[in-house]
Amino acid sequence: MANGRYSRGRQAFGDGEVNWTADDIRVVLVDTGLYTVDLALHDFLDDIPAGARVATLSASLGGKSNSGGVLDANDATFPLVSGSTAEALVVYRHTGTEATSVLLFYIDTATGLPVTPNGDDVVISWDNGANRIIRI
Repeated sequence: MANGRYSRGRQAFGDGEVNWTADDIRVVLVDTGLYTVDLALHDFLDDIPAGARVATLSASLGGKSNSGGVLDANDATFPLVSGSTAEALVVYRHTGTEATSVLLFYIDTATGLPVTPNGDDVVISWDNGANRIIRI
């Protein structure tokens, strides 16, 4: 699979349900051996099995910006990660409830992926190129 946008996430942006700069946007490291992405059918965080979630940011991405539909944020740090190898990142809008936390983007093609946790911090350094995190 290549990087992509979840259909429900596209709809949420189009319907104004997601405000990139104001909403609580988080990231989860995913073990693709335990999760097979379905961009058309998976819509909320509860579609990603708990066992496939290697680590989840406990706070919203900081420094979020939207410039001409190019979304960016500060680099993110997952503290003290151990467990399975993570081959992908999933960006989602956190609501506090897995069944309503909308999946936005699936990223499995990025510098540093896959990452094999060793108990240290895992830092996600977003691309500084023209498309940043993603161009919508």
